[in-house]
Amino acid sequence: MLDQHWFLDISRPSRYLGNEVNTIKKNPALTDVSIALVFPDVYDVGMSHLGLKILYNILNSQDWLVAERAFSPWPDLEKKLRVQKIPATSLESNRALSSFDIVGFSLQHELSYTNVLNILDLAGIPFHASQRTDVSPLIIAGGPACFNPEPVAEVFDLMVIGDGEEATLKVCEAVRVAKKEKIKSKNELLSRLYRIKGVYVPSCFSIHYNPEGPVETIEPLIPDYPNVEKAILQDIDKYPYPVRQIVPFTELVHDRAVLEICRGCTRGCRFCQAGMIYRPVRERSPESILDKADKVLELTGHEELSLMSLSSGDYSSIVPLLKALMDRQARKKVAISFPSLRIDSLDPSFMKQIKRVRKTGFTLAPEAGNDRLRRIINKGLTTKDILETANAVYGAGWNLIKLYFMIGLPFETDGDIQDIIDLARKVAKLAGKKGKRAKLNVSVSTFVPKSHTPFMWRPQIPLEESRRRIQLIQEGLRVSRIRVKWNQPELSWLEGIFSRGDRRLTEVLIEAWKLGARFDAWGEHFHKKIWEEAFNRTGIDPCFYLYREKPLDEVLPWDHIRSGVTKGFLKKEWKRAQREEWTPDCRETCIECGVCDHKTVDPIVFRDWTIPRSLEKSTHETVALPSKKYRLTFTKLNHAKYLGHLELVRVFFRAFRRAGLNLVYSRGFHPMPKVVFGCALPVGTESMQETAVVELTEYTDTSFLRKRINRQLPPGITVTSVKEITPGGKKQRLKESHFIVTLNETELNEPDLKRFLKSDYFPVVKMSKKGDHEINARALVKSMARFSPNGIKLTVRHTTGPEVRPAEIVKSVFSLEDSQVNHMKVLKTKQILW
Repeated sequence: MLDQHWFLDISRPSRYLGNEVNTIKKNPALTDVSIALVFPDVYDVGMSHLGLKILYNILNSQDWLVAERAFSPWPDLEKKLRVQKIPATSLESNRALSSFDIVGFSLQHELSYTNVLNILDLAGIPFHASQRTDVSPLIIAGGPACFNPEPVAEVFDLMVIGDGEEATLKVCEAVRVAKKEKIKSKNELLSRLYRIKGVYVPSCFSIHYNPEGPVETIEPLIPDYPNVEKAILQDIDKYPYPVRQIVPFTELVHDRAVLEICRGCTRGCRFCQAGMIYRPVRERSPESILDKADKVLELTGHEELSLMSLSSGDYSSIVPLLKALMDRQARKKVAISFPSLRIDSLDPSFMKQIKRVRKTGFTLAPEAGNDRLRRIINKGLTTKDILETANAVYGAGWNLIKLYFMIGLPFETDGDIQDIIDLARKVAKLAGKKGKRAKLNVSVSTFVPKSHTPFMWRPQIPLEESRRRIQLIQEGLRVSRIRVKWNQPELSWLEGIFSRGDRRLTEVLIEAWKLGARFDAWGEHFHKKIWEEAFNRTGIDPCFYLYREKPLDEVLPWDHIRSGVTKGFLKKEWKRAQREEWTPDCRETCIECGVCDHKTVDPIVFRDWTIPRSLEKSTHETVALPSKKYRLTFTKLNHAKYLGHLELVRVFFRAFRRAGLNLVYSRGFHPMPKVVFGCALPVGTESMQETAVVELTEYTDTSFLRKRINRQLPPGITVTSVKEITPGGKKQRLKESHFIVTLNETELNEPDLKRFLKSDYFPVVKMSKKGDHEINARALVKSMARFSPNGIKLTVRHTTGPEVRPAEIVKSVFSLEDSQVNHMKVLKTKQILW
């Protein structure tokens, strides 16, 4: 695929390259079992996900097992794959997914389901498990959406409920044993797999519905398999953590190193499914976090580390831990970020540590506009807490705060919507009046009741009502320095249907996919009319799943899936919500939710930790050392040509950090390495000679420096020379670049070339986001000559004005069609500095 002439036209081709730093490649012929880890979204999203990193590391740590990655192709690539009849493949080996023993999907949310079908179809794998043969791969899934697996239960052979590290490995081990014993019957294999804790085999249950529509009974077909208990890791520190994380070429949604410091949450927010299904809280030890932070940053070269958990600020020893981390990392210009912070977990010393390198953003989640509604949802903070925290954040130097709110919570009124407006205005006022830019971002989303939560019996607010409430907030904040963003209510409409749906929705899903549904979580790709037509064709009413108040004694589609939190506890929490009663944090006292047996499963916390002397680092500023500049000459060949300039810059920045170079950084709000690249090469152009100047506070042999850097660079990018720049010497600039341009099966017309060379002015229109500009290409071309019927040697001058790509010059000179340009190859052979 990467060598096809059309590939350059694909948006962000670096998504599909593979061969990233820290990729694990194995010879499938030398392993017993192969599994494709498929994330049903685009690469930029999937590679940001921690669970994928964890499973990739754990599974590949076994010599007998190979795990490879696959992602959803963006629509433009999907279209090409179908036209060219290229099947869905893995990144590591480019093998067809249908050739793997296991294909495992990560189901993070319900809006990814059509992408699951799309990948299966591209792989040539039937949708229904009952329609697949014994030679088909085992199709499995895991992730939070599996806690109500029913809308897609008939698609999968099995689903992993809960923590996946141990359960997924046991599934692979069972497949290995079955292959050695030459068991070819999938049913016989599944009869072994259902015994693994956390494994749900949908074909082992029959669902019966009553005439009014709800589930009547969930019938277990195997007597000793009446329900599925979630898999729980008792201690997350006892399992390998991926410190050698893959370093992508393309910029990710969350483009940083990730370290899980805690799993589970104890706050008990009644709207939050994750807070219920990931119980109990299990903290990683501070010493383990510090050690893993050192390793992951050393092995990836990332300049930012995200401390990951459902509520990172709740980590029991977060302040001393953060100080210890910053003492070790601040001098390396590594910033620490938190994806989730609770307002009542912040204090001034916390903020002081975060901003030691750079302010990485401050996001707070009040969820509701007043104390009454926060008591209903068990969000234990007050408006006073929110305002005091916001004032402290602005006072500590942050210019922008992000606030998250939900609309449609139980018992919400228009008065509660007005309170969101009033609270946002009060927070924005604390920022002061300096500057014209927005000081506050307000994000609004529609509440979707989820399974295994106290609100799972409640109806979701109607679509039109969601739009109305969002409009009230928009209008209420229109004339302020507050930027309002919102999730499309239509997306919440679809999410709400599937989050509490049953097996009858599978046919709706397939029908919607046939009608063209893809990437439903992406607003620009979601089409509600497609889904309305799919419901119409299948005769299923979506309102049944969305707007019906469910009796507390109703059989729910997920009743056979046990999250550990009992249905009785959730009923009690629903009644407490009606009385506006607060339920305490279970770190302080056990609330008998049902998860912990207090023998093998219990919360793990690290209170009152102090930094041991052996871990203390000097916080004194290092003395500024004299620096030296080095000019690197490097290649950008083969598939590296698909990297954009900013992607190339990131490749080098992170390679320098992995190589342990003592980089010199700029000063100010966002310190950056002092590295200057000679020019920005167009995507798709190869080069034998590019240059960059890097400033270091170290003196080393240039040959050794070149080897250090090359060990950290991906294929196609090689430093060919390193030269020390004499201090005080003339600053060199790029004078001209030499190219060889060849076309496949297109002969270049000699008269066209002569006419161009004789001209004084040859207009070429350069298109950009700011509009079209006419540029005199003749003034930019120093020389141009044919060396073969379809080959040109081209020398381009570099000026201070706008430039034109070599491909555009050749296209204009010879009046080529776009289809001919697609077959063009451009190689930069050298450049001249002056």
